[in-house]
Amino acid sequence: MSSRDSGNRAKESGTRRVLDDAGRKRRARKALEALEQDNYHEDPHANLVMSKKAPKFEEGLDHARANKKRKTRSAEYFKQRYRKNFGLLLEEEQVYSPSGPNYLTAQAGESRFPERHLCAVCGFPAPYNCVSCGARFCTTRCYSTHQDTRCLKYTA
Repeated sequence: MSSRDSGNRAKESGTRRVLDDAGRKRRARKALEALEQDNYHEDPHANLVMSKKAPKFEEGLDHARANKKRKTRSAEYFKQRYRKNFGLLLEEEQVYSPSGPNYLTAQAGESRFPERHLCAVCGFPAPYNCVSCGARFCTTRCYSTHQDTRCLKYTA
């Protein structure tokens, strides 16, 4: 009975799924949203400060206490301490110039040149595209890499 099940699975895995234009656009939008979500995290090491009170190997605790001179903090310290993330910078820019050109409203006009078709695997010019998902590729080697690792693998 298990041999019959494995035969059905082989037949199902051999069938190709072909996406229409709407499915391809939806897949591209999901991939971009996943990338945006992945890139939005703050730096986990932003508040990490090395302790200068810890003794170095060549000096003991007595030497560290003897030097009571007050240290002044440089501008670089405050730049690191009060660093802003990208979202906060966008909000501030929107408040200071809501009508003028800013990051959210700036955009370029349409290009007079045709769209470039680049390989999804290596980035070289790609004359071919995948029948299933529409991704571009340049050689059979890139196509096999695309089939093994990228083609419709991460779509829900």
